[in-house]
Amino acid sequence: MYQEFDVFQGNYERIMESIAIAKSKGATLRVGPELEIPGYGCLDHFLEGDTVLHSWEVLAKILTSDATIGILCDVGMPIVHKNVIYNCRVIIHDKQILLIRPKMWLANDGNYRELRYFTPWTKHRQWEDHYLPRIIQAVTKQVKVPFGDAVISTTDTCIGVELCEELFTPASPHILMGLDGVEIFTNSSGSHHELRKLYRRVELIKEATLKLGGIYLYANQQGCDGDRLYYDGCALIAVNGRIVAQGSQFSLSDVEVVTATVDIEDVREHRSKSSRSMQAASAERYHRVEVSFPLTGGKFDEVTEEHLVGLIGAKSVPVKYHTPEEEIALGPACWLWDYLRRSRTQGYFVPLSGGVDSCATAVIVYSMCRLVSEAAAKGRADLQVIQDARRIAGEPADSAYIPSDPKEFCHRIFHTCYMGTENSSNETRARARDLAAAIGSYHIDFNMDTVVTAVRHLFTLVTGARPQFRSNGGTAAENLALQNIQARLRMVLAYMFAQLLPWVRGGNGGLLVLGSANVDESLRGYLTKYDCSSADINPIGGISKTDLKKFIAHAETAFDLPILRSFLDAVPTAELEPITETYVQSDEADMGMTYDELSMFGRLRKVEKCGPYSTFTKLVHEWGSFLSPTEIAAKVKLFFFEHARNRHKMTTLTPAYHAESYSPDDNRFDLRPFLYPSRFPWQFKKIDEVAAVLPDRSTSKDKTLKTE
Repeated sequence: MYQEFDVFQGNYERIMESIAIAKSKGATLRVGPELEIPGYGCLDHFLEGDTVLHSWEVLAKILTSDATIGILCDVGMPIVHKNVIYNCRVIIHDKQILLIRPKMWLANDGNYRELRYFTPWTKHRQWEDHYLPRIIQAVTKQVKVPFGDAVISTTDTCIGVELCEELFTPASPHILMGLDGVEIFTNSSGSHHELRKLYRRVELIKEATLKLGGIYLYANQQGCDGDRLYYDGCALIAVNGRIVAQGSQFSLSDVEVVTATVDIEDVREHRSKSSRSMQAASAERYHRVEVSFPLTGGKFDEVTEEHLVGLIGAKSVPVKYHTPEEEIALGPACWLWDYLRRSRTQGYFVPLSGGVDSCATAVIVYSMCRLVSEAAAKGRADLQVIQDARRIAGEPADSAYIPSDPKEFCHRIFHTCYMGTENSSNETRARARDLAAAIGSYHIDFNMDTVVTAVRHLFTLVTGARPQFRSNGGTAAENLALQNIQARLRMVLAYMFAQLLPWVRGGNGGLLVLGSANVDESLRGYLTKYDCSSADINPIGGISKTDLKKFIAHAETAFDLPILRSFLDAVPTAELEPITETYVQSDEADMGMTYDELSMFGRLRKVEKCGPYSTFTKLVHEWGSFLSPTEIAAKVKLFFFEHARNRHKMTTLTPAYHAESYSPDDNRFDLRPFLYPSRFPWQFKKIDEVAAVLPDRSTSKDKTLKTE
């Protein structure tokens, strides 16, 4: 469920719409995503009694209506049972609550902190009475309902509930439920998008019913959670290990319904195996909550899940996987659209440097404009998108404007700027200008030398000293300070132009400033604190430089933007130092490591949980064919030294779209200290001792890591 300012009203309307669509398609079971009434991403709001109260109020409103007549509905909300907060599914039918099923295994790593808000239900296959609040009693005339690990028995089948993380656990509940005769499993999920992640989801869902047999309905949140995550939807329906229905993974639509049909006898036939029957015969019993209602309407069973919802179908469908390049084009673009429409600002502003990172950010905004235009072309099917686009573009309420041309819409809501100095090249200026023209952004171009000079003069006036660049004889401290002041002044100017450009163009409001620091630069700390990487949000802050280059190569043809080839061919440079006949500043030379090497360090440190020494031992095997042990040791020590001494920068990173498993985001995902003994004396000494005695197996003359 998308969350908006009036989250409860908005989610109530979307739940009601989804039920209506499901019923219109003849469905008898509707399953929604995890915690859909308040939204999954409430964070510490889950600790507020108001969140639970308003969730009950929304449920009461649903039960008061006729929506649940003739259909079994599975909705999600937080519930306090005996003064303990649980993450629950509420099964309702014909204006009655049948069962409240609390989550038993909670997600509590990476981006998830469910144990901060909820308590797991540990009484497996047990249930007890839950006494309903008076607002529900007044509607349903029920005083109490079953609460716990139970299943729903209809007149023709049996339904069991599994919640998100429970599918990912080694001993998933669907195994024991299936052995006790449960034939349909529902999974209400809040699973965020991450590059290359969908495959794992699909394989787990297929495996869940391949050996066991059964029907699996997977409903996932879709949209921005109001923070760094984007839930990518992609509901899936599996029957006996085959995917038979799949929803879209990235969409601007608030509600999507997918349907299919299956004969439930296929499940029973699939389970007619002697070994399975022997295990099932000794399975422990689940309490069955009986409801006098059939899911079948004759020969076929019609079942549906909401929010990428589905009716189950017997015919297999090929699973649609987006390439990582397509995921970058779609995921961050949908996130940007949610952020723009909900923040009620008039567009985005990006400082274009002429390099790959700001180019990728701009192209993602253009991809967002393409998605808006595609949705608008559907007419009434995506009327909300059209209404939001009109408001953002500054059109009056009665306007007939349709954002049908992505370049034209981009010109209305996207603003770019090249802020040059005496250290900038004509090539980067031209690339920024040509890219802006290709995508249609409102572009400005100026030199900021007078502002930089004014700051240098002020420093000299106060101290009597005049700092110089290294090429002019200055020290390392002078050289770094003169680079940083340029970067920081760009941030100040970016915010000034973002606030006033709509006014200059005759509009109202302001723009959101987008950052353009990739995940590898953040990991290494290769950025100036509070420079132009400081922004409101950053769509590429969780994406590696390697993937960004592949995305730009993809967009060159997919979006018909030939200008992008010049960005790929250029040497990455910050252009903060004077260019001389013998020196042109290079990012990888400045960092002392390549972007590919940074990606490897990032994965080992975060995903594989390696410290300096274990990183070294792994890389001896990975890189031993082209680097000696002492060369590998030097690279490992350099990375951990730079990461440690720059870790404080992670505390001020612009909130970024989470797309990579080794994101160094200090505020939510990577909970490590920001003050380190950066020389790691014990660890580095051990690395040096081992490197000194290991044989040198390197044979290649090329000393750099190469990736596909």
